[in-house]
Amino acid sequence: MTSTATAVVVGGGLAGTTAALALADAGLRVTLVEGRPRLGGLVFSFRRDSAAGELSVDNGQHVYLRCCTAYGRMLDRLGAARLVPLQDRMDVPVLDADRMRLGRLRRTALPVPLHLAASLARYPHLSPAERAGVVRATLALQGLDPADPVLDGVDFGSWLRRHGQSSRAVEALWDLVGIATLNARAGDVSMGLAAKVFKTGLLSAPGAADIGWSRVPLGDVHDALARTALEKAGVRIALRTRAASVTRTDGRWQVAVESGPHGGERLTADTVVLAVPQRETHGLLPAGALADRDRLLDIGTAPILNLHVVYDRKVLRRPFFAAVGSPVQWVFDRTDASGLTRTPGNERCQYLAVSQSAAQEEIDQPVAKLRARYLPELERLLPAARGARIIDFFVTRERTATFAPAPGVGRLRPAARTQAPGLYLAGAWTATGWPATMESAVRSGTAAAREALNELGFPQGQLPQEAA
Repeated sequence: MTSTATAVVVGGGLAGTTAALALADAGLRVTLVEGRPRLGGLVFSFRRDSAAGELSVDNGQHVYLRCCTAYGRMLDRLGAARLVPLQDRMDVPVLDADRMRLGRLRRTALPVPLHLAASLARYPHLSPAERAGVVRATLALQGLDPADPVLDGVDFGSWLRRHGQSSRAVEALWDLVGIATLNARAGDVSMGLAAKVFKTGLLSAPGAADIGWSRVPLGDVHDALARTALEKAGVRIALRTRAASVTRTDGRWQVAVESGPHGGERLTADTVVLAVPQRETHGLLPAGALADRDRLLDIGTAPILNLHVVYDRKVLRRPFFAAVGSPVQWVFDRTDASGLTRTPGNERCQYLAVSQSAAQEEIDQPVAKLRARYLPELERLLPAARGARIIDFFVTRERTATFAPAPGVGRLRPAARTQAPGLYLAGAWTATGWPATMESAVRSGTAAAREALNELGFPQGQLPQEAA
């Protein structure tokens, strides 16, 4: 195959952007089709006219860890690493709302697992017996293989109970980490995915769990900078353009698109990457491309709810914190990223984003009910918020934010390669071995590009071979 080979990537989220860049960098002529008017998929920003002025709002609080090496390389590729920096050393403030006591989960430079020993020994939200139990469970966790298919059918909550974890230990440690990374509580999580999260994030290297998050609106990175990188690589970007069908004729692929400026066009390509959610993929897959393709419909989804509060004064002096003993999970200061204080008169204001994962019970509740529940909770957690004026309160809802990491999901997740030559799948929900994270999305895009280039006979030296 010569460098005139062509590819169509359907979907402009992190998976599609990664695949398109990798294919273009290898010399293919690539068209990226995206139904939305922007890139970034579920990682995006929007503008809001507020009583506090115009705000740049992220749809949710997205973070990554130092162990997310594929996502880190993507940031480098986009020239965005300085905009999405990592902590020098993992440090998570954890506030117990009932006892009003602050604890910290932080690491030292000691080897694994000693890097967390001092922090755990002083963690005030667990009793000495519970801390000892956590150590025993951690040692048992170290011996597991996350890729073992047997673990996929076991739920994490049952495993924790069998290993002596109290309900308090689950709330104040295992779910504190697990809900945020897996978007489900321990009893609803595949043990294989839980083992992946905890072994990779906390037990693979001392700095693996150092946390990074964007200091600018997410759209600046995953739309604006991604678009610049794609255009420089020669990728043709077709926004507001939705793929209607994918068919194979005379040894080449035809992607029919509808709506937008390219409506009615048929794109011909040697390679197609479907980088869209599982249900949309199911609708586009041609017959015979995937054995038992209906299993994609069995991959459930899980919601994330985000509450946005603008105060007339500074009420939080840390960049973020997590809470236990409260419906509040994680709270981030988004004041600078939102541009709030650049509006005259708002110099003293603060904008907090409250991220609520596994939000099935609240995702559809009216704003007034959420306001009545969470504003008093924030006042309970943050004494400085008592008496502060609320300039703005609003909600963003991602009803299908991630795939549900339920026991058995591993057998449902397809690999990048399909049974149809030249057709590949990408998305955080595919078989990356990771939960539904930005890391999983990027890895899936790389995997799809690698399979495509291998089939086309292109060199792949520039594509990293990710560790599982």
